[in-house]
Amino acid sequence: MKKKVLAGVLCAAMVTTMLGATVHAEEVKADGDYTFEVIVKSYQSSYWQAAVTGVNQEAQALGVKANCTGPNAESDIADQVNMLNSAINNAPDGIGLAACDQSACLDSLATALEKGIPVVCFDSGIPDAPEGSVYATIATDNYAAGATAADHLYAALKDVIAASDEQVRIGEVNQESTSESITSRGLGFIDKFIELAAADGLTVGVEGNDYYVNGCADKGDAKAADIVIEVAVPAQTTVELCATEASKIMNKGDTIGMFGSNQVAAEGILSANENLNVLGVEAGTSVLAAGFDAGTTIKNAINSDVMFGAVTQSPLAMGITTVDTLVKIANGEDVADVPTEGYWYDKTNMEDPGIAPNLYD
Repeated sequence: MKKKVLAGVLCAAMVTTMLGATVHAEEVKADGDYTFEVIVKSYQSSYWQAAVTGVNQEAQALGVKANCTGPNAESDIADQVNMLNSAINNAPDGIGLAACDQSACLDSLATALEKGIPVVCFDSGIPDAPEGSVYATIATDNYAAGATAADHLYAALKDVIAASDEQVRIGEVNQESTSESITSRGLGFIDKFIELAAADGLTVGVEGNDYYVNGCADKGDAKAADIVIEVAVPAQTTVELCATEASKIMNKGDTIGMFGSNQVAAEGILSANENLNVLGVEAGTSVLAAGFDAGTTIKNAINSDVMFGAVTQSPLAMGITTVDTLVKIANGEDVADVPTEGYWYDKTNMEDPGIAPNLYD
């Protein structure tokens, strides 16, 4: 099967999920009895279960089969590669893949290409995928989404920063430094914070994890800067280990803000706060924390004025759109990358009709 040229670009508004109803800007219809394999990053995460729900919902609606699998944790990279290889051996009509690691799947993608099995990536892209192996990527503009978090956190903290005679610290916890989604969000946050600070005549230095320090636009001089962004990455992708890293930063007296770049990292920050009790929504008297994704823990923290706010995606819509795209490819139709948006939410807008459907439990 030849790779389809980019055409018929879908947008985030293509799929809107409200009260269990799915509305499409264009109708998708399966021309055959297709079977797809869909592999998420972690079958234990509520975020990925929302994506699985979207996959199953759309597969049922279109009359196709979708077998969903995924490792226990996003750090179980080898397990996911084995699942991808098994999926290829099943010779499906297409594969949906949310890759835990940008490079670990490259050999498997080459095999899929050789066997003529189209792959659609979702949530995270694979920039170095063998040419022709990935037909489309359905993902949040993660760099822009990270920047959205920086926009809101900087606006809330800028007066505190301007009034300080001493260096202030912003903490960032990323669960890892391998997947495109996490790294792009982390770097998007750092680069935007640097840009906003520079516009106000302030300097920023970045320290901590080497990947993010060396990958950001300008790491500056952390010793002399007005603002330090300290980036932490745990040894494994668990809430507990993210909490350990967050505690180290939140324990420092100059810390005024925190950012967790996904659900696990954000929940790690909240877990650390259970002992420290430093988070809140009043700049200058508490540490303001911005999270990412949703889930009951994050939503409750925002509603109770513990977490300042967060950026959400729509994993359910990603799951739906992944199935739609796989069906279109199997039908012989042209497909394109599908960029989806990240939305800032806090206590003031969580019930808005454009936000609420994305806030999974």
